[in-house]
Amino acid sequence: MADEIILVRHGATEWSEHGRHTGRTDLPLTATGRAQAEALRPRVAARDYALVLVSPLQRARETCRLVGLGADAEVDDDLHEWDYGDYEGLTTAEIRRTRPTWVVFDDGAPNGETPEQVAARADRVIARVDAIDGTVALVAHGHLLRVLGARWIGLAPSAGARMHLGTGTLSVLGFEREIKVVQSWNCT
Repeated sequence: MADEIILVRHGATEWSEHGRHTGRTDLPLTATGRAQAEALRPRVAARDYALVLVSPLQRARETCRLVGLGADAEVDDDLHEWDYGDYEGLTTAEIRRTRPTWVVFDDGAPNGETPEQVAARADRVIARVDAIDGTVALVAHGHLLRVLGARWIGLAPSAGARMHLGTGTLSVLGFEREIKVVQSWNCT
């Protein structure tokens, strides 16, 4: 069983800086995003890791490299960001012009993923991490990591809506005795 799980959300991209839903579109980090990742390096690289997993998308892989974990990272497709389908590239305000009460964590996206599908991917990552002895790092995306955090503590994927996660942040999941807990969240 993993000692703790270090979650790193990738740094800023052009779309994240403008609130655009960025699922499968493979955007690079901006200069701000690179600086965010480099600022995390002392806190991330100071640990020894039994396993480092990263999303296949370049914004996560570049963040992984900049925080000092690139050489040890293994790409895991389950860490891909939410597939926003028809909502890819749109802001929440644009989506709500036609669906005023839309929340991705409740409603998913047409021609994209449902919350249950994202939760199933998060659950597979958690099962994989549970089999590791030592510290694990996961470098991925905001909405996926929010669902993963919710699932870690036994909540429905919709609870991810209440777990804000900024770009270029560090969070830690772990244990209090045998109970899975959030040790820290959304730290810069």
